[in-house]
Amino acid sequence: MFILIVCSIITAILSLNVPTASAQKQNVTLTTILDNLGDEERWTSIMQEALSELQKRHPEIHIEIAYNQFQHPNERTEFLKAMTNNTPVDLMSVDQIWLGEFAGKGLLTDLTPYIESWNRSASDWYEVNWDGGSYNDKVYGIWLWTDVRGMYYWKDMLEESGVDPVSLKTWEGYIAAAKKLNSAFNGNGIEGMHLTGASHSPDLWYPYLWMLGGDIVERKAGHPTKDIYWFPAYNGSEGVQALQFLDDQVDAGITPQKNHSWGEEFVDREFAVMIEASHVPLYFQPEQPQIIKEKVGFMPLPVPSVEAAQNATLMGGWELSIPITSKNKALAWELITLVAEPNILAPWLAKYGYLPTQLAIGQGEFSDELRRYNPYYEEMISMIPTGLSRPSIPEYPEIADNIREAIDEVYYGKKQSNVALQDAAVKSAKVLGWQ
Repeated sequence: MFILIVCSIITAILSLNVPTASAQKQNVTLTTILDNLGDEERWTSIMQEALSELQKRHPEIHIEIAYNQFQHPNERTEFLKAMTNNTPVDLMSVDQIWLGEFAGKGLLTDLTPYIESWNRSASDWYEVNWDGGSYNDKVYGIWLWTDVRGMYYWKDMLEESGVDPVSLKTWEGYIAAAKKLNSAFNGNGIEGMHLTGASHSPDLWYPYLWMLGGDIVERKAGHPTKDIYWFPAYNGSEGVQALQFLDDQVDAGITPQKNHSWGEEFVDREFAVMIEASHVPLYFQPEQPQIIKEKVGFMPLPVPSVEAAQNATLMGGWELSIPITSKNKALAWELITLVAEPNILAPWLAKYGYLPTQLAIGQGEFSDELRRYNPYYEEMISMIPTGLSRPSIPEYPEIADNIREAIDEVYYGKKQSNVALQDAAVKSAKVLGWQ
């Protein structure tokens, strides 16, 4: 009897140390579709840091991330294919211009209920960046970083050609400077001004439209099926005047550039002046920020006139969203919130030259690191309040194509600005369901 009791006790003790199937960790893989950002290490570095914290919160689960990264814009095609096949995807990096399309098609999870229990809110973000994650008053994406478009110029080139940098601040001065620069460097393998003629040319035109008080679309009553809906607004007098400024640049001898290297051509001194996004200083590394600033100047985009000095810029960037097919929505949401934590996100932004969407990073203690890396940080961060984003509506990509065609028609002398925009607006109205 004694032996039986002892054996029973030993068996009981051993059973406590042998995990049963139910006690084993659950394995969860979070599947992603991401833009590769030109360097696949970028997403993995910040995701893995956030994942480490997520794993600490959930010791009962073994969590992994399956990275599926694609060169822009191929991730959009892959995402739509996955949604068509009802493939489970937990995280998607969404270009801000796609949010309305994806949300409008019911492909993204409404994050509003999650946000209501989050310790963060809209007031922690720059207004335009928080609003850029919304569609029909619901949040579908968290905008993690942004950029602004501004004007870079080589100080020595302007000095050599007798151009005062101050003259670049207005449209008239910009055109006059282009003529001087082209005259000074003609035949030397250097062009005075860069003018974007690539597929994203509308992005460099929108700020001029906004400076004049115009907009891409506006709400209008009388829609055949939706009562009040979006209608093309870019073909108004403001749009015509803004497009005429591009036409004037061509007339002044500035050649639209179909091939685009996102600022590397400026760093290579192929252009004296280039309008580009805020990532350009990254291409100068490993030069120290102060040395860069001694050689290269940076300022906001030129304005129509000194009297009409209200500036504007376009803001781009990436958002994280949860596809509707996700089987791990709660965990995916936790991972997004961790990626967005300033102590994780700020050093990553500094390393890769992105601008913050959160006030705590842009203006608070976390901004110190960004200032050390970016020689133009103060100038760029001051432009965010004048920044606007493209409309988060499902039809935007097609509308952008219509505008790009109009810009090309003006660039190459096929149509006058007013005619090109009017023809484009007719197409856009049809896309928006008005015909």
